[in-house]
Amino acid sequence: MARLPILLLCLMLGACSSAHKADPFEPFNRKMFYVNDVVDRAVIKPVAKGYNAVIPSPGRKMVNNFFSNLDDVLVTFNDLLQFKFRQAISDGSRVVFNTTFGLLGFFEITTRLDKHHEDLGQTLRYWGVPSGPYLILPILGPSTVTDTAGLYGESFVSVYSQIDDVSTRNQLYIANGINTRANLLESEKVLDNALDRYSFLRDAYLMRRVSQTYDGNPPRPNYDEFDEEK
Repeated sequence: MARLPILLLCLMLGACSSAHKADPFEPFNRKMFYVNDVVDRAVIKPVAKGYNAVIPSPGRKMVNNFFSNLDDVLVTFNDLLQFKFRQAISDGSRVVFNTTFGLLGFFEITTRLDKHHEDLGQTLRYWGVPSGPYLILPILGPSTVTDTAGLYGESFVSVYSQIDDVSTRNQLYIANGINTRANLLESEKVLDNALDRYSFLRDAYLMRRVSQTYDGNPPRPNYDEFDEEK
């Protein structure tokens, strides 16, 4: 617990050396961060607020369950690629039961089964591909070179890609984006209080990805490296 204040201070100041090493594209990233922020404040955030205001909480819960169920399809796919067979059975069961008895996932009836988060970016790391430099994508926001490659690969195997009607597919993408942004409205208050919003978001994203890659149990930092640099 004693490490938590130090970690938060590190995030707030943007002073984590590992994060700087992972951000060789910082000049470009900061500009893209600014552009995304302008678009978000002008368009995306107001739409997300309007969505929360118009759709009652039970309705938002059902929409969130629906997109979570679609995500579980990709999670199961990546479970298998990472040889996490027990987890794949659990996540696959979530898809089957929520899709059928949960009416396409609008109702989550598998609350006793843990919700996991696996994606192709994590799978690439599992197979030894480095995460690569930090990268801010237009609209999509924080990523890395490897995570971006993972997003591209998943675009060919996701449920969305199986929908032939372009209009329907795009509407699902937009609805998922609005739902995701609406879910972040409360948590963004932490970002607004940061001294350097860009550095805070970068460091938080990179540490979260490390935690996800190692299933919440990342290896301890090698502090000897920092001693050698001195």
